[in-house]
Amino acid sequence: MYQTEEIAADRHEHSFTYPLPAYGAAVFKFQKPIENKKKKQEKKIDKRRSQEKMKQYAFGIDVGGTTVKAGLFDITGSLIEKWEIPTRTEDGGANILDDIADTILNKMQEKSITQDVVLGIGIGIPGPVDEKGIVRGCVNLGWKDVELEYELRNKTGLVVKAGNDANVAALGECWKGAAQGAKNSVMVTLGTGVGGGMVIGGKVLPGVHGASGEIGHIKISDTETEACNCGNTGCLEQFTSATGIVRMTKKELKESDLPSLLREKENITAKDVLDAAKAGDKLAEKILEDTGDKLGKALSYISCVCDPEVFVIGGGVSRAGEILRASIEAGYQKYAFHACKETKVVLATLGNDAGIYGSVKLLLNE
Repeated sequence: MYQTEEIAADRHEHSFTYPLPAYGAAVFKFQKPIENKKKKQEKKIDKRRSQEKMKQYAFGIDVGGTTVKAGLFDITGSLIEKWEIPTRTEDGGANILDDIADTILNKMQEKSITQDVVLGIGIGIPGPVDEKGIVRGCVNLGWKDVELEYELRNKTGLVVKAGNDANVAALGECWKGAAQGAKNSVMVTLGTGVGGGMVIGGKVLPGVHGASGEIGHIKISDTETEACNCGNTGCLEQFTSATGIVRMTKKELKESDLPSLLREKENITAKDVLDAAKAGDKLAEKILEDTGDKLGKALSYISCVCDPEVFVIGGGVSRAGEILRASIEAGYQKYAFHACKETKVVLATLGNDAGIYGSVKLLLNE
């Protein structure tokens, strides 16, 4: 009763043939509504690009427990000026956002920068930040739940994009540092604790709970009985952070007969241990080897999940330099899946500026 026939190939993928009675077939084109929608999207993109062309500056903020690092950048990523202000954590950190807003607005006034030429503010926080820009608790700052992006935008009138500090530091190294040009990278920060950040496809991977990159809490030992700060036992952080290296050194000094100049020191630091290893101290060399082995094993786990192009090692402990990098790489090569063995292990190059660079890149990625 009904028949269809193929009409000349229509160039538009959204056209289709609708069956009609025997006297013929017709092509109903729903192209116009689709084209209108497409034009609206293109206009929106063009408008945004036009607005971005007018923008000349961006601010990068890295909030730490003692200081807030701030940077004024041009939108190509060149750092124009950087400075610091104290982090006022008293009263539950109630003054922190006001202080950040004030320092940005004062800098704009000082430089005669008007709001219409500022792309916005990127900011890194030492705690989990969800997709809505809400900080879900930050012990170091005394914060509970803070609507960071919303509140700072209201105080400055500028667009705000927030992220976890380790994640934005990783993004900074990926953009302008040791992992420059890499689309997929993982940064490991070795300081008082062990943190990290993951960049996948050129963008930070925060995770559903904002906890992506918390590699310091990968379980690396089944025999450890002391508890980590997180409450679990056997975490990577317990062995390879600055405090972890000191803890393991003191333990080794008690249990081992290996000769060491460290026996003469009262207040041992991680730097003391790594400097001693460089000087050929046998006990310190053993600690260094164990540190590299455990970090290398943890990185081998990570590589099986996200297969990055490069691991970037940063934080205060990384200042030990090549001796530490080589030890981590040796551990990684020992445990890595064969397809991942070509992944590089490199030292961070941006130092304490990684956070402000990454914060700006976080904003530019929006």
